Amino acid sequence: MQADSKKVARLLKTARGQLDGILKMVEDDRYCIDIVNQVMATQAILGRVNKEILHAHMSCCVKEAVGNDAQDEKIAEILTIIDKLTK
Repeated sequence: MQADSKKVARLLKTARGQLDGILKMVEDDRYCIDIVNQVMATQAILGRVNKEILHAHMSCCVKEAVGNDAQDEKIAEILTIIDKLTK
């Protein structure tokens, strides 16, 4: 992985902490909207993780593949990810 692994790890640990908090909120029967807001905040962090990794992938792996035999494969991978992200 070419992304900043320290940054990605920090974001993932933050998301994990938020998930633990959300689980506690559910167990404590907290107000639905408060839980939904925390879920959305966690999704936003995971979105930032995806963005960080995808940017690094495009800047390194895809860039290196352009002009050689792996180019079509890398482009297909990115298109598949874009399809999944835009569902």
